[in-house]
Amino acid sequence: MGSIFNMFGPSPIRPIEQHMRKVHHCAKQLHPFFEAVLANDWALATTICDKIILIEKEADDIKRELRLHLPTGLFLPFSRTSLLELLSVQDRIANKAEHIAGLIVSRHMSIPESLVDIFMPFLEGCLDASKQACQAINELDELLESGFRGNEVKIVEDMVLKLDAIEQISDERLSDIRHRIFNIEKDLSPIEVMFLYKVVQWIGDLADHAQTVGERLQILIAR
Repeated sequence: MGSIFNMFGPSPIRPIEQHMRKVHHCAKQLHPFFEAVLANDWALATTICDKIILIEKEADDIKRELRLHLPTGLFLPFSRTSLLELLSVQDRIANKAEHIAGLIVSRHMSIPESLVDIFMPFLEGCLDASKQACQAINELDELLESGFRGNEVKIVEDMVLKLDAIEQISDERLSDIRHRIFNIEKDLSPIEVMFLYKVVQWIGDLADHAQTVGERLQILIAR
């Protein structure tokens, strides 16, 4: 397989994997970011937000280079379009992380005390989904070497099933935290309530986008 790529051009698999690793690196900064927010340490939160913006830009640079230089004559078991669609889905995770941090910092939003006990486990579950998607994507080169058959396919399929389970738990936690917000709406201003709902939905979107990455990977395997 390596000799084939020498004939037809460089493989895009490694840059896809590199992009996903960068995307997850961006998303996981939200954990220390929200720890700073909960501690009301806005100087640290702003520093981490700036780091998220920088990492998201680095992910965009990888995406742009791959889009511009993805060879059209590659001998691959899937289409160029499928790879670009996978790249776009991965990119949504980093974009959403940037949007979350940017909104929190720009408004100096606080997390109500009554939500703290569920908020961080909810965030951690969504980041676990991103991590699981990253691990699955990192199997792409092994999948390619195996010709998309055999035990490697089973390994990736199991990883995607675990990703689906993680996303399901995140959905349940999102429903719970929305109910908690509903119960305290009367104690908050309407604007606070609106943005609080938006933030928790965006955090939930991290898990949704990660699950979609897994679905795209399944499509590649099926083809």
